[in-house]
Amino acid sequence: MRTVTISLRLPHDEVARLEVLAKELGIDRPTLLKQALRRGTEDLMFEQACHAYRSKEATLSRAARIAGIGLRDMILKLKEANLELTYGVQELEKDLQV
Repeated sequence: MRTVTISLRLPHDEVARLEVLAKELGIDRPTLLKQALRRGTEDLMFEQACHAYRSKEATLSRAARIAGIGLRDMILKLKEANLELTYGVQELEKDLQV
């Protein structure tokens, strides 16, 4: 896997909190930062998908693709986002066109 180095400037107090958390988790700071970045990216993608689904800019399957998860997982996570499954004939037709 190819990697890219990213430089980041953080206030000293945030770095201190990261160090404490990394120590509590028994991992080094770079590993903690990678985990936090992945989790944050997943959360942001899910929020974007929910917004698109809520505003009817995306069907459920398109929202799942935006979130980077499978359709089943998207359905299971709808409650977490206070969304209800609204999947009718029009959405099915849109999904079949993709």
